Amino acid sequence: MDPSNKASDNYSQQVRQCARRIQESRSAALGGLYDLTAQRLLRLALAITRSQHDAEDALQTTLVRISQNPELLCQAQQPWHYLLQMVRNNALQILRRRKPEAPIRQLDQLTTQCPVDELEMQEQYRAIWSALRKLPAEQSELVVLKIWEEMTFQQIATVLNISPATAASRYRYALQKMAFLLQSHMGQKIHE
Repeated sequence: MDPSNKASDNYSQQVRQCARRIQESRSAALGGLYDLTAQRLLRLALAITRSQHDAEDALQTTLVRISQNPELLCQAQQPWHYLLQMVRNNALQILRRRKPEAPIRQLDQLTTQCPVDELEMQEQYRAIWSALRKLPAEQSELVVLKIWEEMTFQQIATVLNISPATAASRYRYALQKMAFLLQSHMGQKIHE
């Protein structure tokens, strides 16, 4: 078995256990699911909405729905993938409701967590997120799922409801664009 599949299955089992605890004690166990999944779900929602507040709204909407109906996760074949789909759908719904003239927040307004305090790592992180934010949403969400969630193209295809070939193609194009954007960014830093 592929190690990433095993890790994903293990994570799905942890999500399912949290959902069962929520089912038994209702919202009292919701904190466990939040602690387990929030950072990862927020990262995906952020890649889609490009807004910290909208991403948090998508996450909150998902967790409220799970607290009201934990059976959704308990009965899902892959609870983690199902949860990713829920957050994605809520993020896309927020985008559809957003006014077209609403500005997309700048990266410096973003409050994503960076575990390393070293200035150089923060700069690299900002450059990567800046490049990621310049990609179309359908490519940036794919990069998040592939790199940060370590999902296979088959798993991504299931979550995004596309073919594995489409997932691989979008990923390849996204990496090419990101490489170009990061090279451009590095060229600007050298000339400054």
